Parts: sequence; C-alpha cells; structure tokens
Amino acid sequence: MYKIKLYNNIAQKGLDRFTEEFEVSDALDQEDAIVVRSANLHDLAYGDSLKAIARAGAGVNNIDLDECTRRGIVVFNTPGANSNAVKELVFAGLLLASRDVYHGIEWCKSQTDNENLAKDVEKQKKKYAGNEITGKTLGVIGLGAIGIQVANLALRFGMQVKGYDPYISVDNAWSMSRWVNHVKDEKELFATADYITLHLPLMDATKNTINKETLSLMKDGVKILNFARGGLVNEEDMLEALDSGKVSVYVTDFPSPLLAGHPNVVPIPHLGASTEESEENCAIKAADEVMEYLTSGNIVNSVNMPNASAPFTGNYRICVMHDNKPKMISQITDCLAREDANIDNLLNKSKKEIAYTILDLDCKPSDESIDKIRKINGIVRVEVYEK
Repeated sequence: MYKIKLYNNIAQKGLDRFTEEFEVSDALDQEDAIVVRSANLHDLAYGDSLKAIARAGAGVNNIDLDECTRRGIVVFNTPGANSNAVKELVFAGLLLASRDVYHGIEWCKSQTDNENLAKDVEKQKKKYAGNEITGKTLGVIGLGAIGIQVANLALRFGMQVKGYDPYISVDNAWSMSRWVNHVKDEKELFATADYITLHLPLMDATKNTINKETLSLMKDGVKILNFARGGLVNEEDMLEALDSGKVSVYVTDFPSPLLAGHPNVVPIPHLGASTEESEENCAIKAADEVMEYLTSGNIVNSVNMPNASAPFTGNYRICVMHDNKPKMISQITDCLAREDANIDNLLNKSKKEIAYTILDLDCKPSDESIDKIRKINGIVRVEVYEK
C-alpha cells in the first residue's frame, strides 16, 4: 500500500484516479508521495520514505528542489494542464489593457444614486476610450505550454506576434504557428512590441526580467502583462515606469501593496489557473505522474530529475538515481552480472549533475546485489519494482 499525503484541497477527480493500492489522506505519516498545490514545503522535514512530490500546477517555487534532488525525491509538475485557463485570462488582460473597462466599471458602480446615469454615461465614456488589439504587436516572452497558446491565439485576433525563448522545446516548437516570429534577441522584442506578456518560470536567471534596463528598451506607452510569477518584475522599476508613462498599463495576476493602488495597474488576485476545469486537469495529471513513478519507476514531467520512461519489459525493474559521471552504469551492471541476471532493457537519462538508470531484468535481483549497488560511490537512491 502506497501512502499519498495531500497538502491543500486537491480536486476530487484527481483523487479518484488513485487505485486501491494507494492510501490518500491529509493526515498520514511515512508517506511515499505528496500532492500539493500552493502550500509552502520549504520548511518541511522530508522523511526517508518520501519518494515523490507532485505539484498540481506549473510553478514549483514552493518546493526546495535542491534538497529534493540531494535526497533522490522526484518533483513533478503538470505543464499544460492549466494552460487553457491561463491563456483565456491573458486575453482578458489584453482587452483590459486596451480598453479601460476596469475604471469604467468602477465609475458605473459609484453612480447608483445618479438618476441621470443613462445620459451621463454618454458624456463619461470618452474617458475610458482605448485601442483595438488588431494590428498591434504582441511580444511573448517564454514559449512553453501557455506562451505557445497565447501566441497562436493572438494571431487569430489579427495581432503581429513575436516570441522569445532560447530554450524552446522541440514539442513546443512544433505546436507554434509558423506565423509567430521567433526572435533570437529579446532586445528586438522589447523595441517593437506594443504589448509584452510574460510566461517564464521564476528562477535566478529570470528574476527581475522586467527592470529599469529592459524597460528603457521598450516603446513609450508599452502595456505589460504578467500572469507567470510576481518576481519576474522589479516592482520599484515598474512603479517608476508607470509614473513616467513609459508603461501605460500593467496587468498582473500577482498584486502587491506597492503597485495594487496605482491608477494604471490592473491587479488580479492570482486567478490565472483558478477554474474548475484547470484544477481538475492538474489534479488528474499529478495523480497519474505519482502512480506511474511509484509503480514502475517511470519519470514523466519532473522538474529536478531527468525524464525517463520505458515499457516494463522484464519481470523486475531496478531504477537507480546517481551522480552523472563516467563508469556509473558499468559499476551498476557489474553488481548484477555476478549473479547471471539478464538485463532485458536499459535506459539512462541525465539532467545536469544527476542521472537516472532503468534496468529491466528477467529474474528477481538478490538483496545482496541491490545492497552492492547502493554502496557504489555516487548512488542517490535505488528502487526495485515487480511487474
């Protein structure tokens, strides 16, 4: 019986995916895996039994990735599961940035005692006039699952679209319309875009992507949307740009005390993925990833480990996490060769300093051989599976 501990409310459709082999609760000890949404796990004491953490969503800044990697804990996320929800809200943001609907609604709500409202509307509406997005240039920074969908949809609105992502995956490149101009230098995007939308993960390399220097490269009156992560924008520099008119509108899903009250900021209370469908899709995907890993060792959509998945061809499987350095595989297979175990299939994948090796065997490996593998210098974790 595998134990799955829940943090936050996880959509029932996701929980229903777990079979009878899995005990699922928010009150468990010695859990094999955790499923989480936004709860902060940085201060969590990871138990020796913990093998996986699945984030029902895209961002994983609430999880200590370095510590998980050191301990051989696979961290999953659910890329694409919430992309449609975020894409739709991004386009709501585009329209809110273009047409001053936000302040127009505020004015209407303040007129509940105005008997001449119908007439005054005609006088007032010119204050909230805006621009159409058709024919304008949209710059998309980050061409992952969400960025690609935003770029493709913008074309259907008649926008010119430029995308920037030096690390775009092959799958995402195939999904991107050929009419999206994939620029090689973000400076070109900054200089020509009327609207800029951010779709980046938050990490050291992307923190403060929008800052005084990058803002200086943009058009005067540029409109910026952030539905990715708050830390991508330097708020002090953004405030200065808003006050000067360099940025005419900032639409953000990450409101802060510094910017929320600014007249040219449209603050949204982190609603990007807050749809019933999105939460269900994320929960389903997270549950499937955890079950696949705990029962077969296959890693799909990990953010800290190499993705490695293969059909279970033997009767038994050994999965080894180890340092990514020479002669590791030969040392592992030598431990098995001494007892004449036949390796039906072998897969090795690496990601930076960590590697993952899957070995399918025709017979059960002895406890002695597994112990020998665990004692090899550079081994992080060893798991054995039976079909």
